[in-house]
Amino acid sequence: MTKPLRIAVADDEPDMRDYFARILPVLGHEVVVVAEDGQQLVDACEAVRPELVITDIRMGDAPGAIDGIQAAVQIFEKLAVPVILVSAFSDSDLIERAEMNHVLAYLVKPVKQADLETAIALSMRRFEQFRSLEREATDLRQALEDRKLIERAKGILMRKLVLDEQEAFKRLQKSARERNRKLREIAEMVLLSEEILGEEA
Repeated sequence: MTKPLRIAVADDEPDMRDYFARILPVLGHEVVVVAEDGQQLVDACEAVRPELVITDIRMGDAPGAIDGIQAAVQIFEKLAVPVILVSAFSDSDLIERAEMNHVLAYLVKPVKQADLETAIALSMRRFEQFRSLEREATDLRQALEDRKLIERAKGILMRKLVLDEQEAFKRLQKSARERNRKLREIAEMVLLSEEILGEEA
């Protein structure tokens, strides 16, 4: 179970804001920010410093308005915090933008309580993995590149060894400790092995 979190939420629909304000405490979390648009979310997060952000993508079309993805980028530049995006849309362009901008989960409306709970747990787990990589890396850009390698290596272990995501990551960590190597190096070894085996096949 995910530990209690201080969460910021943003949506231009009052019903969705009410939904998050009602459901998140049921899941054991505290809602510390309820914003109506991207800029309001950015300003509030800078002041309150939540542990997780859940934001809609498209929030109004006023001139100069920023959407949820732009808000996530601005927040992440000042505060390393995981972000879950929520949208009524699931087109590939939005998903591609989301993947590029520090977003760890993506939910399509209507959001079910069970899906929200799963997304929160997954985001926090991935964020902890990311922070582990960040501590090893020389800078944030390197950490993001390392994360991509680790995700690919985890996918290979999950498929080859029939492991869930957490077990696959622990397997990589254990291998890194035993060999006194960085996680990135172990991931590269996994990817190279997969490439060699694929060529042989």
